[in-house]
Amino acid sequence: MIHTASLKTLAAQLAQKKISSVELATLFLDRIERYNPTLNAFITVDRDKALAAARQADAQLGAGETAPLLGIPLAHKDIFCTRGLRTTCGSKMLANFVAPYDAHVVERLREAGMVMLGKCNMDEFAMGSSNETSYFGPVKNPWDLTRVPGGSSGGSAAAIAARLVPAATGTDTGGSIRQPAALCGLTGLKPTYGVVSRYGMIAFASSLDQGGPMAASAEDCALLLNAMAGFDARDSTSLERAPEDYTRELERPLDGLKIGLPKEFFGAGMDDGVRAAVEEALAEYRRLGAETIEVSLPNSGLSVPAYYVLAPAEASSNLARYDGVRYGHRAAEYRDLIDMYEKTRAEGFGAEVKRRILIGTYVLSHGYYDAYYLKAQQVRRLIAADFAEAFKQCDVLMGPTTPSAAFRFGEKSADPVAMYLSDIYTIAVNLAGLPGLSIPCGFAGGLPVGLQIIGPWFAEARMLNVAHRYQQATDWHRRLPEEFA
Repeated sequence: MIHTASLKTLAAQLAQKKISSVELATLFLDRIERYNPTLNAFITVDRDKALAAARQADAQLGAGETAPLLGIPLAHKDIFCTRGLRTTCGSKMLANFVAPYDAHVVERLREAGMVMLGKCNMDEFAMGSSNETSYFGPVKNPWDLTRVPGGSSGGSAAAIAARLVPAATGTDTGGSIRQPAALCGLTGLKPTYGVVSRYGMIAFASSLDQGGPMAASAEDCALLLNAMAGFDARDSTSLERAPEDYTRELERPLDGLKIGLPKEFFGAGMDDGVRAAVEEALAEYRRLGAETIEVSLPNSGLSVPAYYVLAPAEASSNLARYDGVRYGHRAAEYRDLIDMYEKTRAEGFGAEVKRRILIGTYVLSHGYYDAYYLKAQQVRRLIAADFAEAFKQCDVLMGPTTPSAAFRFGEKSADPVAMYLSDIYTIAVNLAGLPGLSIPCGFAGGLPVGLQIIGPWFAEARMLNVAHRYQQATDWHRRLPEEFA
């Protein structure tokens, strides 16, 4: 079935004229039309623009052009600005905002010849772990419609899991690519901080946010990262590095690979089903020639409290721009400028965004900055040092991506701390600026389980190799929810 094919297979089919880009785009657009009312994975779909881009790709293919992603459909998380198409960030504040420019990631993937079908639903301003905070309503997990898909990139994850699109972009501030990838049974990569430009990616926490690819397999993610990565002078945090081919090591054998197992990731709090799936995945790696050793990340337990000081602090600053003056929502009635600010922000932001703005403003306020924000930055340095020490003993780290499989709607929404703890294994990676990857490794209670692979800075090619060799030996990444197969 063509809608379940890998990006490499789709590229071959297009190159051999077995299918056209227009036919491919139409196939996925029809699936979106059929299934999106159930899943709510897309906020905006533009059939006309998608088909126009597909016709352009067909013309290039007809002229003999070749490229790994030319003519293949794609969806963007609705946090990336797209010229001429609304960019909402899942918020009432930007419900009707049409960006006047493209994000760097959008530019790069368009230049690679990919065909954008639409924009995917997400937690409001990327703040959430369940996709329940979106102004446009929650996204449903294709594996069980009563459960969350994870967040904040839940729309992208659900769309790929249901094969409404073969690949999508996501962003990861504390696990927002890896956690939904785990809960929906796909592959998601958060690159090293600075490898993918943040230009045109609406900011949540600027020192943590990172865009990355989401797809069925590690090979697909490698192809996407080849197009997404690259220096951008418009982003002061973008790293000026020589271009890499992230597919170059995919077939490398795993003989001699040293896998570190952080003892802090395997303690209490992990569901038995998740533990069993992860242990079986590690056994498979040992069969493939890898060696596992225990390591320690002694300060990892401080990652959640440190993150929930730093991220809200940066968010409170970044979200100050939404004042009703220049763009976005504006209150209909107000007495004066201050009243307009207050009413606009009260109406435009949801409860979780307001909560984080208040926390962030508090920790940055006079008298509390040293006690909270500065202390959290010091803890962040300790966490990064722990990882650096661990990587002296091993090539990659592995453990669960999430402590449980997908939870039910409403199960954690009334308890913010319980919701925040669903990212307990992913947050430290963002604090350290490291690359992290989640791949499917089994099921617990009929729901997907994710295995997290963490590498040293700039080790994406090696991590993708480690994931790819596992996916050659297993078929978890090819499993589909029955209703959408």
